[in-house]
Amino acid sequence: MDTLPHHYQVAASAAAEGNITLTAEGLAPLASAAPSQFDGPGDQWSPEELLVAAVADCFILTFRAIAKYNNLDWTNLECSATGTLDKDGRKTCFTAFEVNATLRVPQGTDTDKAHKLLEKSEENCLITNSLSAPVTLNAEVTTS
Repeated sequence: MDTLPHHYQVAASAAAEGNITLTAEGLAPLASAAPSQFDGPGDQWSPEELLVAAVADCFILTFRAIAKYNNLDWTNLECSATGTLDKDGRKTCFTAFEVNATLRVPQGTDTDKAHKLLEKSEENCLITNSLSAPVTLNAEVTTS
């Protein structure tokens, strides 16, 4: 890992109507639009979905690093995330996030250790640590 601080720069551009184009150096452009709940087309990634996707993505990346550091052998991690957008006083914001994670480990693996590392991953995820809304983790460990 590079020395902190890290800086991430993205750009967005759009015409009066249609998709927004998101760009970052070295990455393919990404089309974005308002979600259907805000009268968008519903067929493009939206800022709301990108934020919730970042929660799930960061959780898995954090778990990979923590599992490697702790020598945990695992085969698969399925993660879904839900963000609740609501009114908080006079502003609209995400008021809660829920992460549902199912980890598959080989037979004979210490499942208590695996579960603790899932919890540690939620506690150390830099995306959820940057959000003001509470995050709930529902974690399950299965053996194969």
